[in-house]
Amino acid sequence: MHSKDNNKFKNFIQGLKPFSSSIPKSLKKHLKKGGYNYSNIVDNWTKMVSKKISDSCYPITVKMGKEMRNGTLILNVLHGKELEIEYAKKDIIDKINSFFGYNCINQITLKIVQEKIKNRHNQFPKIKNLTKINEKIDKVNNSQLKSSLNNFLKAFNDRNK
Repeated sequence: MHSKDNNKFKNFIQGLKPFSSSIPKSLKKHLKKGGYNYSNIVDNWTKMVSKKISDSCYPITVKMGKEMRNGTLILNVLHGKELEIEYAKKDIIDKINSFFGYNCINQITLKIVQEKIKNRHNQFPKIKNLTKINEKIDKVNNSQLKSSLNNFLKAFNDRNK
């Protein structure tokens, strides 16, 4: 084993660098804070807990303790389901810890939120005046384009009913 002074790695064996040096700093910060555990919890939430519980709440953050143990899971709970989730806290902690294989989560904090609002920003507004559009479609000379536009208009109106 030898070391170089002109390199930021003091002790290395025949040019081998520690794995931690190849990870970007921003990713290291998230791994140290438990970001890996949080992403695993979010990805496998429905698998870890029952469908009934996953429909009532969802994880928003994980605050990890020292050595990535005894963390606090913060859940958003739909209004009216908080008592049900309060009684299921111990079960949720047990399921998450058994998923990871060690005491990852020690306690759960609940935040109450209102019902989820459906996203309507992806829907187009309803067309009120179809006669103007039909007149413009009738002016089209290409019969294939005209039939395609009529089919599109019919499908558009059926979807937005």
